[in-house]
Amino acid sequence: MEENVMENIFLLVLVTLLSVLQNAFFAQKVEKECKADKTKTAAFDRVYCASRNCMDAYPTFIAVMWCAGICLSQAPAAFAGLVYLGARQKYFVGYMGQTSQSTPGFLFGKRILSFLFLMSIVGVVSYFLSHYLATDYKEYIQTVTKAASALLLLP
Repeated sequence: MEENVMENIFLLVLVTLLSVLQNAFFAQKVEKECKADKTKTAAFDRVYCASRNCMDAYPTFIAVMWCAGICLSQAPAAFAGLVYLGARQKYFVGYMGQTSQSTPGFLFGKRILSFLFLMSIVGVVSYFLSHYLATDYKEYIQTVTKAASALLLLP
């Protein structure tokens, strides 16, 4: 039984651990900029603000990724999580340059969070349909979700 549980969450665990490494990277950038100059600079303010913004959205990302992965389908949720980490990196690096360069990463990240939220809602509705109305659409919905997750790569 434990092996079956691990198979159902393994990809989500990997994406979560990658996100922890990314958080450490952000923290290291803030620390490096802080030690570079004892006075507060515009570069420090940008790095700190980018890091703070990423950390503010982090609990939401983790929650919807895990809910989508457990309630509906692990692979598309983990894929969307990886794409979100890429968008978050783009946002962070863009913010370190000029704040206008961070906008594409921010908007893309919002789109991925919306997709994960929608996956979670569909998973919950699917559960209620199968549990209370004895109609099981989960396999069909998982197929559609897997196909739709590839659409996240479109600009």
